[in-house]
Amino acid sequence: MSNRYGQPYRNGGYGNLDRQDDEYDPYGEGYGSDPRASPPRRTNPRPAPTARSAVPPPRSVQRVHETSAEREMSKVLELIKQEWPAMCENDCIPVQLALQLLDTSSVGRAHEYRNFQRTHMYLQDSLKKIVHEYHQGFNSSIGTFHKIQGSIQASQKKVRALKESLAASKAALCSTDPELKKLHATSHMYDEVLQTLNELDDLRTVPDQLEARISEKRFLTAVEVLQNALRKLTKPELDEIGALSELRNYLANQETALMDILIEELHEHLYLKSPYCQERWQNLAKCQGAFGDAFKDAPVVSAFHSVLDGIDWDRSVTEDPHKNPEADTFYYITLLVESLNRLGRLESAVDTLKQRLPVELFAVVNETINDIDQKYPSSLRGGSHGSHGLHIYGQRETRMRADVIYDLLWTLYGKFEAIAEGHRVFHESIKALIRREGAGNNIALLGSFKELWNLYQNEIRSLLHNYVTTDADVYQFRSSPISGMGLNGKKDAAREHLFKLSEVDAKSPEMATEYEALDGIIQAAVPGLTSNSRKGDNKKGLVVPRSDPAAARKSTAGYGSGQGSGTYKSLVEPSVQNMSLLLPPTLIFLQRLKNIVPPGSDLATSTLTSFLDNFLVNVFQPQLDETLGKLIDTVFGEADAFFQDSEWARVAKRPVFKGATAFFTIVTAFCRMLGTIPHDQALSSLIITQMLRYYDRCFTWYKALVTKTQTEGSNAQELRASAVMALEPGEIHETMQKLWESETTDLELLEKEADLLMARTKEKKLDASDIIQDRDTIASLCLLYTSMKWLSVKISGLRHITKNETDSSRSSLPKPEKKRWTLLNDPSKATQEGGPVYLPMTQETVQSFDSILTSYTSLATTALLTLHAEVRCRIVHSLHTALSPSQTAPYLLDQEVAEPDPEILRLNAEMVAFDETTSRVLLRREREARFLRSGLGLLVNAYLIGNAAMTAPMNGKGCGRMRLNVLVLQQNLKNVEEGAGAELVRAMAYFELFDKGPDGIVARAREDAERAKEASEVAAADGDGDGTGAEPGIRFTYNELKTLLELCYSEQLADPERGVAAAAKRQLADKLLGLSEHMWQS
Repeated sequence: MSNRYGQPYRNGGYGNLDRQDDEYDPYGEGYGSDPRASPPRRTNPRPAPTARSAVPPPRSVQRVHETSAEREMSKVLELIKQEWPAMCENDCIPVQLALQLLDTSSVGRAHEYRNFQRTHMYLQDSLKKIVHEYHQGFNSSIGTFHKIQGSIQASQKKVRALKESLAASKAALCSTDPELKKLHATSHMYDEVLQTLNELDDLRTVPDQLEARISEKRFLTAVEVLQNALRKLTKPELDEIGALSELRNYLANQETALMDILIEELHEHLYLKSPYCQERWQNLAKCQGAFGDAFKDAPVVSAFHSVLDGIDWDRSVTEDPHKNPEADTFYYITLLVESLNRLGRLESAVDTLKQRLPVELFAVVNETINDIDQKYPSSLRGGSHGSHGLHIYGQRETRMRADVIYDLLWTLYGKFEAIAEGHRVFHESIKALIRREGAGNNIALLGSFKELWNLYQNEIRSLLHNYVTTDADVYQFRSSPISGMGLNGKKDAAREHLFKLSEVDAKSPEMATEYEALDGIIQAAVPGLTSNSRKGDNKKGLVVPRSDPAAARKSTAGYGSGQGSGTYKSLVEPSVQNMSLLLPPTLIFLQRLKNIVPPGSDLATSTLTSFLDNFLVNVFQPQLDETLGKLIDTVFGEADAFFQDSEWARVAKRPVFKGATAFFTIVTAFCRMLGTIPHDQALSSLIITQMLRYYDRCFTWYKALVTKTQTEGSNAQELRASAVMALEPGEIHETMQKLWESETTDLELLEKEADLLMARTKEKKLDASDIIQDRDTIASLCLLYTSMKWLSVKISGLRHITKNETDSSRSSLPKPEKKRWTLLNDPSKATQEGGPVYLPMTQETVQSFDSILTSYTSLATTALLTLHAEVRCRIVHSLHTALSPSQTAPYLLDQEVAEPDPEILRLNAEMVAFDETTSRVLLRREREARFLRSGLGLLVNAYLIGNAAMTAPMNGKGCGRMRLNVLVLQQNLKNVEEGAGAELVRAMAYFELFDKGPDGIVARAREDAERAKEASEVAAADGDGDGTGAEPGIRFTYNELKTLLELCYSEQLADPERGVAAAAKRQLADKLLGLSEHMWQS
């Protein structure tokens, strides 16, 4: 039973209909063990308890829906596993177990034989129960088995019949049949004919498909259709079809036309001709800094680097028929490049692009200039017609010019950047194609970006030249050929003007005859193309430009409005001041262009600004020098340059020259301009040179003011006395300089100055030519002082030392760093009037600047010293004239005089006029007024007393005349000089002493000696060792009293009678003896 039912039962027979778990293992845990292993030997009849407990739980526990027979069978199996585990192993040997059961020895298992029988009977009973429960299923399965066996036998018969049929077919196929071969050849021919007809049918639809794809801008598909058609036409079976020759010609022409279309489409998007490109360049213009209303609504587009990163260059571009390919310019460019490559015309397209690049860029620039020209009328361009760039623009004019220039540059550079981005995408597309196809580094296809930059450089240089230089309004385009230019680059005079329409005589019979013939040919070829209105006497059909030179000049008037081949129109007046407006947008564009230049190209980004250095040195610097020179020459050439500025109160506290304000305006404007461009010491040196020129011009003006005229002196270059004292070094010059530098009035210096002045005038007499008679000259000297003083203060505020020592004028200096052209300034700074203005200088240049400031201050001081000396020379000259009897009336009078001398009145008037003029210009500044006025009374006192001998002979009435003159001078001096210095008490007391006679003079000397002695004793008693105490009253020196005694006897000494003169001499000698006794004792 075990061998008969055990296997079906274990493999899911009748007793295993409800199993839900894995297939049952009848041998338990021992399954899979090595069959060659010896069975385990039992030493005990029963397994150990630990062995029993280690047996897994019976599988019946896991069964839920089991019958009683199944449960009983499970128990039997569990019992066998527990008590007879050897029977459950795969390598079980029943014979061995049987021998053990028959072995009655101590090692045998005969004692378990009964237990084995009970287990066997238990198993038999369980199997019977299983059979009883499932006997119906066993019976039905027997019938089903017979049916299956019958079906298998029928299938075997069919297979045998099929095998026999295959053998017969094989035998039939191995035999040859000529008819079958003919049928096969005929079928093959028919297939080829059908295929040819299908291809002809496809070729018939190619033109329509090609035109449809081209009109839809699906160029990849168009190229594929064209190339497929061309490949089909190259098949040998289609060569003999003559009807296809026309199609072959059409497709060959379409291949060329498609290449032209692809190149034109590429130009449309590379050079922004397509309306789909407007958003890109307008957004770039707005991002760069455009502030016009035209770009305020421009949509924001993605940054270029993000666009490049978003393109997958490793995969070929594909078309999307559901979207417009032109909407994305960069995608469209890659699509066109891919189409040209598949067409096999990419290299030809690149060559065409290079050839048309200059023309296309010129058209872009010209179109932009015309658009901006239409936006701004001439009244809104801040121009100054007729000035030829020699004009310093105000804030409003600068703002207007800035609007035009910025609008032009932001728009143009926005287009330039968009064009550069398109070329970068074009470059990357070709580079990706080469990399995908493994063509190596093709320089012919990748070298177009450097050519683009060279043209950009020419265009930028052209714009800078056009708006900065004033020598020519129109700048010739470098890359375009110039008419009349020979092979050696020089113009051929014989070929420069071969033909001009303006020189044609429209009324000549020859021209009329030729035009009639031309009109007849055109009418015959294309009727209606030309008008018939010129028939008869009406000759309006021939339009020829005017030959009038004046009309030609008018047509080219303005800033360069003549637009010939390769020329641009200037929208604003050319001026070096435009440089501050041109550079910031240019530098921003160059900085942005560095991010577009493809890495690894033959164009180094560090050299993008090198052409600006060339322009700065070779164009801008000479133009700045020329413009500065012309502007300064204009200031010098103005007739009122050294006149008082009518609007001086707006810029200075005191009146200044009109030329000084104009000069400082020029300097400030150019310093502000230099602050907006990269520093170059050569440019600062130009301004310093003009400062030196202005000093030389002012000094020349000063020399002209103080130089004697030809009518006044024999030598026209001889200076007046006051100027000599102010310019030439000497003791009197040093004294005046100390007086000016002194903070308070120094009487000792004033007395020294008066003594030196009288001594100098005694050595060299003053005449009328030494005195400045013109009141305007005095005012001009005052203006020179205030102007140079104001200018030195203003220009000193421009002093700024920079660490940037770039100097393009000195080749020995190292080259400037790359940071030279980095943008450090706000573009709007050029249009701002406020803010500090500086002149950047190095430590070396600032020395020249400081020396010029010193020269300005020195010239101002020289002018003030000249005024100081002039009023004193005028006093000395007038008093000398008044004291000289030979030049005025003698002092021997017969009657009293009631009026002062005319010379004294003239001196008073001149002093008052001098004071009014200086006060009007100097505005009564305390220090200058004190310097000019202090010491005038002291000088008058000293000169009248020191030169009293000039009045001899004098009598009492003549002395009264002198006292009247002194009194009038004193009254006038009180209106000029402030304080006690205006009192002429000493001169008045001196001449009053004349009336007391010789005895009174000697008595006065005795009194002075006694007072001096008393003062010395008091001083000695107070501890003043030198005995120079204060002395009350007025004292005169021995020489002064001696001169006064001689004046007292001058009338007797001048008597013609010899006895009277001899008696007077004896009396004079006695009085002088007594005078000397008293004076020397003191």
